[in-house]
Amino acid sequence: MSECRRVVVTGLGAVTPVGKDVPTTWAALLAGRSGVDRIRRFDPSGLKTQFAAEVKDFDSMEYASRRQARHLDRFTHFALAAATESAADAGLDLAAEDPLDVGVLIGSAVGGISSLLEQSALMQRRGPRRVSPFLIPALMINGAAGQVAIAFGLQGPNLAVTSACATGAHAIGEAAAIIRRGDAQVMLAGGSEAGIVPVAIAGFNVMRAISTRNDDPQRASRPFDADRDGFVMGEGAGIVVLESLEHAQARGARIYGELLGYGATADAFHITAPANDGKGAAMAMQKALEHAGIPPTAVDYINAHGTSTLLNDVSETAAIKMVFGEHAYRLAVSSTKSMIGHLLGAAGAVEAIFCLLALRDQILPPTINHETPDPACDLDCVPNVARQAEVNVAMSNSFGFGGHNAALVLGRFSPS
Repeated sequence: MSECRRVVVTGLGAVTPVGKDVPTTWAALLAGRSGVDRIRRFDPSGLKTQFAAEVKDFDSMEYASRRQARHLDRFTHFALAAATESAADAGLDLAAEDPLDVGVLIGSAVGGISSLLEQSALMQRRGPRRVSPFLIPALMINGAAGQVAIAFGLQGPNLAVTSACATGAHAIGEAAAIIRRGDAQVMLAGGSEAGIVPVAIAGFNVMRAISTRNDDPQRASRPFDADRDGFVMGEGAGIVVLESLEHAQARGARIYGELLGYGATADAFHITAPANDGKGAAMAMQKALEHAGIPPTAVDYINAHGTSTLLNDVSETAAIKMVFGEHAYRLAVSSTKSMIGHLLGAAGAVEAIFCLLALRDQILPPTINHETPDPACDLDCVPNVARQAEVNVAMSNSFGFGGHNAALVLGRFSPS
């Protein structure tokens, strides 16, 4: 057992509504550019919400064969793209690694929902014999992890987690635990999601969870703003390469940062609403700090869950105050969902990447569309414009339907 083994991040990969790779995405965030627009993949005119944050101009043939492009779900294509970028970014020669020492942990909230709906419609039109034999592999939430392992020949631990909007953060935290206990040297970890389909939007509409600002979609996601009216659905993937410090140093890898701490809790309160006082979220943050072995005052920046819903933004603010006390007012707490929407099961992984880039570049991404501050959300949300700042420790928060909470603490790497 190697519970004290240090885990570092050496590679980043992302597909988002503002970029098909990490550099493009990061540049868009720092410019405050929104990826939200009217839905293009289907006609949304019959829906109450007609916009989302879609990935634009994505060509699955860049990452898969023609056969795979037809038979894999969109969420798996996003995962393959992000995994390919992260491995290349890490400078990992996966063919030269012991395949048993490299694992994959990629989660999703809804998996291959597009494939399921398409094949359900086909069966209704043409009968059960017309259903594709590739349906089940396409819709499986663990399909993305399996396909990435197949693509790179990785035979280490391979699994998926699913915890709604906390999935991506849980995937990274649990993958780090696999490395710490010595079951792998390297893990490709994160989340992928492609859930922008009519029935999902309709379902969120009847819950009154998503924005209906059809007349101005780019200003619809407005975390911590008094005029927010719900979150904006997004899609994409985020995959990081995690390594034991020993393995990374032995191959001379560039290190983005260290995963210092991870906390996971449950609200045990309500299947969709957060606990009013934010206690479950606060406990996850507290556990992550304890795991990291650092005081709350060491944290410089929080990439908030910040969904732009009436309940979440208030409860998360309360939770941050509960954990950080007066230091909460010295922290920067921004929500990048204001630009890329809510990537559901991929959100936590993509937002952890943004924390690592903030550590690297010493700059904080903004919360755009912050025009009318909500008195109940009175922390520094880096309104509208990116900001240079000293950032040594960052926290990424992710909270999901079901009462799932996850917090990651990431720090600038120091050999000591």
